[in-house]
Amino acid sequence: MSTAPTRCLIVDDEPLAHQVLKQFIAQTPGLVLSGQCRHALEAHEHLRQHPVDLMFLDIEMPLVTGLNFLKTLPTPPQTILTTAYREYAYEGFELNVLDYLLKPFSYERFQKAVARYQPPTPATAPSAADDTHLLLKEQGSLLKVPYRDILFVEGCKDYVKIVTAAKTYLHHATMKEMVDTLGERFVRVQRSFIVAAAHIKLLQPEQLVLTTGDEIPIGNSYKSDLLAFFKK
Repeated sequence: MSTAPTRCLIVDDEPLAHQVLKQFIAQTPGLVLSGQCRHALEAHEHLRQHPVDLMFLDIEMPLVTGLNFLKTLPTPPQTILTTAYREYAYEGFELNVLDYLLKPFSYERFQKAVARYQPPTPATAPSAADDTHLLLKEQGSLLKVPYRDILFVEGCKDYVKIVTAAKTYLHHATMKEMVDTLGERFVRVQRSFIVAAAHIKLLQPEQLVLTTGDEIPIGNSYKSDLLAFFKK
């Protein structure tokens, strides 16, 4: 089976940098150029419309810096920083970039950085568990809400709120019933909150931050179980 080429995006405001990177990508087996952008806003639009595996990102750019742009991406492509400034190296690696290319860099140094790229693991066929869903009553009908779409569940007296990115549903059930129904991909973090593990972005001392930016408080009695859940 042939390996799919690595799709690359150049984000830099300097024409010379585009020229150099374009040449290096062209002469490197397995790399293909997906696009070239002059600033972060262009890059954001490109990423929205086109799949990218590897991004070469400048730091000092007009409008939005490369580092600030990278922080806004919930699922950024693997990234190599390209810059003329040494002082951003630490902050770059805090953002889990693959490498930090200091301009001007050689083709050999470029190759070393690219060698750090790891192709994503091929997706497996969906299992039966991936297709599980809640059945909710809505306007006299039954509605399927896939478990993978649920961000969190909030208790509300005799009902619970089922919160997805698109909509919030009201469901007649207890929190205990929801814990039993949703299974191990969800974790109870407070008396009134059950959260989807896949949507947790940050674990802080007193709260969770989800990929959507929602902040969920952590109950004191649930902290030890929550830490154990993440260490499994």
